[in-house]
Amino acid sequence: MLQETAFTNVEAEKKTVTGADLLIEALKKEKVEVIFGYPGGAVLPIYDKIYDCGILHVLPRHEQGGIHAAEGYARISGNAGVVIATSGPGATNVVTGLADAMMDSLPLVVFTGQVATGVIGTDAFQEADILGITTPITKHNCQVRNIEDIPRIIKEAFHIATTGRPGPVLIDFPKDIAAGLVEQPAEAEIDLPGYQPTIEPNYLQIRKLTEAVSGAKKPVILAGAGILFSKGSELLLEYAEQQNIPVVHTLLGLGGFPADHPLFMGLGGMHGCYTANMALSECDLLVNIGARFDDRLTGNLKHFAPKATVAHIDIDPAEIGKNVPTAIPVVGDAKVALSMLVKQNGKPPENSEWIQTLNEWKKENPYWYEDSNSPLKPQRVTEMLYEKTNGEGIVVTDVGQHQMWAAQYYPFKNPDRFVTSGGLGTMGFGLPAAIGAQIADPSATVVAILGDAGFQMSTQELAVIRELNLPIKIAIFNNRSLGMVRQWQQIFYEERYSHSLIPSQPSFVKLADAYGIKAYEITSESEAEKVLAEVMNDNEPVLLDFRVAENENVYPMIAPGKGLHEMVGVKK
Repeated sequence: MLQETAFTNVEAEKKTVTGADLLIEALKKEKVEVIFGYPGGAVLPIYDKIYDCGILHVLPRHEQGGIHAAEGYARISGNAGVVIATSGPGATNVVTGLADAMMDSLPLVVFTGQVATGVIGTDAFQEADILGITTPITKHNCQVRNIEDIPRIIKEAFHIATTGRPGPVLIDFPKDIAAGLVEQPAEAEIDLPGYQPTIEPNYLQIRKLTEAVSGAKKPVILAGAGILFSKGSELLLEYAEQQNIPVVHTLLGLGGFPADHPLFMGLGGMHGCYTANMALSECDLLVNIGARFDDRLTGNLKHFAPKATVAHIDIDPAEIGKNVPTAIPVVGDAKVALSMLVKQNGKPPENSEWIQTLNEWKKENPYWYEDSNSPLKPQRVTEMLYEKTNGEGIVVTDVGQHQMWAAQYYPFKNPDRFVTSGGLGTMGFGLPAAIGAQIADPSATVVAILGDAGFQMSTQELAVIRELNLPIKIAIFNNRSLGMVRQWQQIFYEERYSHSLIPSQPSFVKLADAYGIKAYEITSESEAEKVLAEVMNDNEPVLLDFRVAENENVYPMIAPGKGLHEMVGVKK
């Protein structure tokens, strides 16, 4: 009798939960602060649990806006951005964001709804093979087939997304799995024997690099986004100063080294500055830390760093030697590698003549433009935004000319202040990414620098900005065209502007007003000064339609097939 009573009590204590309960519980264990999601039929069991779960939920007006917002959040917070979309079109609408996050190494955990397991493969209503679609553009993806596996799968997803080289992970959730009942499973344990990222570099390779630095006459550090992801900015500064090595940044690495430091040589690549590109062309030792040698940085590989011994520090071994032959490969975390290099405290190189040459190039070949009050120059607008934010704002851009002007004329002094779509170059990214950035850092001044074309790909997200009262300053560089496309057609296609001009536009001021957001149309520098002084410190969103010079181009520029030393548009 006693045995039977004890057994009955144990049975009574067992808790029955749904798959959706397990998902929410797992998110809370991962300390998730915000979910960017859009409900639909296949995820209704999940949304029923979200209703009163206590986690902030942001409803984008399009799933692609939601995943770009999650990217902005991840980029500024350093935490994984969490996205939920329903099956079929909801799932396929996040594909662009997954590809974008994969290219730019941003940690996301994306949950897609799926039809019930019994009808998978039958072309059921709103069914899509999202695993097949996203395998090439995710770090990992899987489908939940057993309710008991949910805690482990989610724990592993966050671990994979945020460790090693960050990236997006997708979990496909069949509706019957989310709604199904199960007894509370035991605490989840990660079981990933095949996933063991190398964090600490090989000491002998660090020693080899130290010796190469000591023997160099013209060393250069190329600093990529890996510096930011590893939180290694302070160590990069310490190491560069210790060894007196000049630093060039990639687009996504901007902010990893202070732009006002004497050793900073600027942005390298297609629209980089003269000094940075010549430094890469003339160096005898190139130390790449956390960059992937993409084509927009290197130009024609035949002419890239032709005189240099190349060392490459990267947590992803697949990137080392992929594009540029590497003499000193160092696999490991950038911050850990820099710590080891600092501790080595090797003999600094004898490079005083090299530093003098670089400083002369900086003085003689700055970024330049012909200033004008009317038409308003976009470069000047960028400088004004820098001035009004004291260089402390979070700058989020879309893709195109305005993106390059932001990189050139807004000198980033601190890490994690620049959010942009680099590898994929996704138009429509900027506005929703600014939402995520502002949620990640509510006290920051977030400036979304957008083109008029990219802005129109995600204007519906203005509703989210107003709904959450996010004080984002939306600066549209309105040149009534697909600016970078028009520039290429001008230079390479004999000014045959095939469908790159946008003569007919809505009133962006009226559009903002329809969403309850105040807005201004600005045509001159004096107007810009007046309006920016009025609105930049407001705790309200505002849209600024800067009517900039329509034919302004981004220079310097490296034409396709050319080397970094073959820049056009350099100031003489």
